[in-house]
Order: sequence, then structure tokens, then C-alpha cells
Amino acid sequence: MSLPIARTERDSILWEVTRSLCPQCRRVIDAQIHLRGGKVVMRKRCPEHGAFEAVVFGDSDLYTRILGHNKPGTLPLRFQTEVKDGCPLDCGLCPEHQQHTCLALIEVNSACNLDCPLCFADSGTHLARTGFQLTYEQVDTMLDTFVAAEGDPEVVQFSGGEPTLHPQLLDFIALAQRKGISYVMVNTNGIRIARDDELLEGIARLRPHIYLQFDGFDERTNTMLRGRPDLVETKLRALDRLAAADVRVVLVAAIERDVNLHEVGRIVEFGLSHPAVFGVNFQPAFRAQRHLAADPMTRITIPDVLRALEEQTNGRFALGDFVPVPCCMPTCNFVTYALVDGESTTPITRILDIDLYLDYLKNRTLPRVSDELLSILETLWSSSAPVGSDRAAADVHRALNVGTTDANAAAGRCTACAARVPLSEHTPRDVARHVFMINTRDFMDPWTFNVKNVMKCCVEFLVPDGRMIPFCAYNSVGYREQVTASLMPAGRPGTRATARRAAAEKDGAFVVWHGTGSGPRVMQEMQESEVADQFVKGLDYPIEKAVIVAAAREASLSQTIQDAVAKLPDRDYSEPDELTQALNAI
Repeated sequence: MSLPIARTERDSILWEVTRSLCPQCRRVIDAQIHLRGGKVVMRKRCPEHGAFEAVVFGDSDLYTRILGHNKPGTLPLRFQTEVKDGCPLDCGLCPEHQQHTCLALIEVNSACNLDCPLCFADSGTHLARTGFQLTYEQVDTMLDTFVAAEGDPEVVQFSGGEPTLHPQLLDFIALAQRKGISYVMVNTNGIRIARDDELLEGIARLRPHIYLQFDGFDERTNTMLRGRPDLVETKLRALDRLAAADVRVVLVAAIERDVNLHEVGRIVEFGLSHPAVFGVNFQPAFRAQRHLAADPMTRITIPDVLRALEEQTNGRFALGDFVPVPCCMPTCNFVTYALVDGESTTPITRILDIDLYLDYLKNRTLPRVSDELLSILETLWSSSAPVGSDRAAADVHRALNVGTTDANAAAGRCTACAARVPLSEHTPRDVARHVFMINTRDFMDPWTFNVKNVMKCCVEFLVPDGRMIPFCAYNSVGYREQVTASLMPAGRPGTRATARRAAAEKDGAFVVWHGTGSGPRVMQEMQESEVADQFVKGLDYPIEKAVIVAAAREASLSQTIQDAVAKLPDRDYSEPDELTQALNAI
């Protein structure tokens, strides 16, 4: 008698199927989302490059509990492209997109005064002469596109490169404000603000909000992420100067495992103590453009950051204090607001059951949901929430007044002020000083890209040709490479990328970038040629073949490009054109 054959259970639960990208060639492929070992893992297979896995969320239980934090999308007033090849190849925005734009970004230049090892914009000092720089007319047109799509847009962020290097940055800020955009941000490393009095005077006059790169205090942190150990003093000087000018700041920290996760508590505590700082934004590091080498299965995600924050602040802020933002997919962005009274902080989620209101699978069946309170909370828990503004602070206090029966709240008294002075007797800045926001935003990369998430993205890049492209699609699919190449200064004749682009425009294939293209393969081929062109331009010459091969491998270029580099003749190359000609001959 033979023994029965024992069946083996799988080690994961198949939760859903979606579409993603091959991290090597960027073609669109099928993907599966699995719950395994307490984490959420994406599994996918490219027919050319094989199987890939990556952690997309560090807590499978939390992942399944927040599904209801998914607000029905709001249509924009106008779409920019048509549906032709399907998401994510028709950006955008195309009519299949499920959400309007809460926050728009404009990269005004590609040059930077740092060469950060971690940089999704792939900017640097080497682009000071060869990079792009938008004109006033281009920015004017891009802002008009935003206004036409939104009607009454609320938030625009000027970024780069390093936007403070652009000689017309202040003009751009004023232009956006004249177009009725009430909340204008500048995403900066703070170096010029720390030193340039004229720039600071302009910022003080226009009062944009400053989105300040601030990854931590340790020299190792700044060396690993920004390439320099000596940045802290410069950033502290920038903050003190901004405080003296009464300009409000949000600290922005890219968080990388084994680099600066241990500093999240200190960053928040510092922010609470500094007069210029009204919030902190944590961004788990993602693998787009330049990034540190890391195992996709040990990728840091929002739950990792928030648990570290809870531990390092001794419970002053806890994971349970944070609620997903429902205008995008619930795994993308978690937020809390805290009432600040001297050394005391109270997250408002400990006063109001925010989850009750922002769980859209539950709250429509509950008679006690207040439409007024829901409207206020939807404004606060949105990517367009104006962090550090008087309006946001007033909304927090209004939410508490509407959502609680506290006598002081009902009387219109400040819920954070020890003196219990009525709100009517506070200045707007006094009210705002009593509110502190902490935000964690997780962006996708080619390893973790999920079409479902990108279809509801509410953070878009504005580009000069009139498109509005979702953040993660722009950085992962190949749009960044294409747009950057189109903006680079003239004078690059003879490259394979230029020739391919011209040929594609001539026969109609290039319009894939405008939503009416001829398929993913054309996009992939053009994308690879643009990446190869930028790779060649970014090398230091003269250079020998062995160094070129190593650089291509280090940059995680596609296997097609790496194969071409490996076939180069074994000699030194004195300039980019010489290397380009050698690659064209292969």
C-alpha cells in the first residue's frame, strides 16, 4: 500500500492581479499582488528578462484594512490625450485616468548644485552647461494648462534640478500667484537660500512655502544620500533665515533603510521646535533614476517609517495616528495633524475618529456622518492640502469644533492654546503655529509600479507640450527621458537618439507620447536610445571601455544597452561623439 502524497500549501495569498513594468526593459507586463510573511509583495515576469519580486507595502494586515480609504475620483475639466495603447502609455491625462490633479509639479531646470546619489530627477552639477532651463513662456503655457484642467487649481510646486538656480524663479512664483494658484511651493536643497540675500528678499516678498530637503543630521546620512557630509549647517542657516523672514517650511526627508531610518524621530522633534517649520514629509526611497543599490525585497515602506517614528518619539506619534489620503490609492500617502501647545502635541486622530469619516466603504451607511465634517476632512486629507497655511490650520480647528461636543470647541475657542483664547482673538499665524502636519508619501518605481495606483494618481508633472503626466509614470515608464531629451539644448546632431526621434516624428510613431501612438515597442526602443544618449553625455572623458561597462552596470541600464556597451572596441574614448559613433556602429 503506497503512502498518500501530501499536498503543499503556497506560502502566500494571491490578493489581486494588475499590470506593472519590467524593471529592465520597462515593457508593460502582468503582475500579481501577494500577502506573504506579513508583507505585501509584487510578483511579475517579463518574457525577456524573467521573474521579479519587490515589497510594495510593509504590513499586509494594514494593507487589507485600509481598502475603504478610497474616495471616488473627480474628473478634470479637460483631458490632454486620447486613449490609444492603454495605461500607462497614453499619459496624460487621458480619459481613463480616475482622478483630477491635486498637486502639479514643474521642473524648471535640470541643473543642480549637488550631485546626490539619490535623485529621481537625475539632475546634477554636470548639467549646468548642458541641461535644460524652461523659459517664462513655457511656464506660462504649462500653468495655463493646469488652470484649464482644474478651473481653480490650488497647489503647484516648482522643482528641478535645483529651482533656485533658475534666474526667473521668482517671476514664476509671481506668475502662478497671479493665475489664482493660492499655494505655491518651492522644492529646494536650501543652499542658495542660506547665502543669497537677494533671493531671500524675493521669497519673503512673495511668500511661497518652502519644501526643504532635510534628510537628517548625521554626516553619514548626508554623504550617502546627498554626496556631502557638511550640509546640515547650511540647511540650519537656511531655516533660521527663513524663520526671520517669516516664510513657512516643510521639511522633506528621503528615508532609506540602514541610512537614516533612525533619524525620523529627531527630524520631527526638531521640526516641532523650529519656528519656520510647520510640517514634515517623509518619502521612502524609491528606485528611479539615481538611487542607492538595494534589494527590492528589503525596500522601506510607509509602515516601516511610521513604526520607527512611534518608537523614536516614545509614542508621541504612533502608527495609529496616521490615516491614508483617500484622493489617491490608500497605500500611497498617510497623514496626521497634531495640535501643538508648547511641549505638548495631540494628534487630532486621538480626538476625532477620522477613519470613520474617510472610510468610503463604511461611512455612506452611517447616519451620524456629518457632511460638513466630511468636507473639511477631505480638504485636509488631500494631496492639495496647503501644509502650514492659515487655511489648513483653520480647517483643523473647524473639524474639531464640528466633530466634538467640547464646550470650548463649541464656543469657538482654540483647542490647542493653553490660555484657551477664543479663535477670533488669534492672528492667522498664531492659529497655524498650533498645528503641525506629518505626511508620509510612497512613490512607485519600475519594481513596484502598479497601473491601478497610477490611474488614480493626483500628483502630476506639467510638461511644455501640454501634457500632465502622473508622478510615478513620469519617473518609471520613460516619459522623463523623452521629455528631458526634447528640452535639451540644440547641437546634438548625429546621435542615434536624435536620428531615431526624427525618423519616428516623420513616420508618425513618435506621437505615442501624445496619446495616439503606435505601441509599446516603439516607446521602448525610443526610450532606450534616449537613455543611452544621456548616459553617453554624462560620462567623464577621456574614458576607457572597462569604465564605461562598469558605469552602465552601476546605472542599471537595460540589458540591451549593456550588451551594446560590452561590444565596444577595447580602447579609450576622448569625447561623447566618438563613443556615440562607436555605439551606432554596433
